[in-house]
Amino acid sequence: MKILVFQHAASEHPGSFGEVMRARGVAWDAVELDEGERIPDLAGYDALLVMGGPMDVWETDAHPWLVEEMAAIRRWVAAGRPYLGVCLGHQLLASAFGGHVATMEQGPEVGILRVAVEDDPLFAGIAPVCTSFEWHNAEVKRLPEGAKLLARGAHCPVQAMKLGQNAYGIQFHMELMHHTAEAWAEMPEYRAGLERVRGSLAEVQAEVTAHFAPLYAHATQLFGNFLTIAETRGSVAT
Repeated sequence: MKILVFQHAASEHPGSFGEVMRARGVAWDAVELDEGERIPDLAGYDALLVMGGPMDVWETDAHPWLVEEMAAIRRWVAAGRPYLGVCLGHQLLASAFGGHVATMEQGPEVGILRVAVEDDPLFAGIAPVCTSFEWHNAEVKRLPEGAKLLARGAHCPVQAMKLGQNAYGIQFHMELMHHTAEAWAEMPEYRAGLERVRGSLAEVQAEVTAHFAPLYAHATQLFGNFLTIAETRGSVAT
């Protein structure tokens, strides 16, 4: 199996998902779109993993490559190929298929939260209310036509969705590593959200440390589930 990864910031990489891929012998190529790297030929890849980033889906004037990225996502998902989008990747999936993404009215979500998940192969083996990490100021406000809501949160109702049989988006960050929050706090957009609603990186880092074990367990279970979905339902793109 070979996975293509779209990245939008150097510090927003697959994280713990990468450890799962290495353990299962899955090869993957990362494309740093914000650095001007071009999307390769999709043929030969079995799944598409789209990570988060500090930009928003509507900022196409500042980041024109978002247009090409959403077009690639549309082609991939319309062909029934396995897709997992995280945070921005979740929002790009929604926007690419006619959903509505906008700024959260209640302000950013930053830190450890709980989300209620539905019964689906992606969440097999995960508790109905699971530990998650959030750092976002935009949300999916309207699902694309035909999409299924898979997870809910207290302040962000659309925490996960499924489009078709093989495409998933999750608003929360399961891929977190021990020092991820520290790296993200160096980005001005993320620092602004942190200072607005939490005030202290040390507070958020303490939460991550306290909840890292269940978060990591949920992450490896969820991404392992996605790889199983991709292995059983995916085929090499043409």
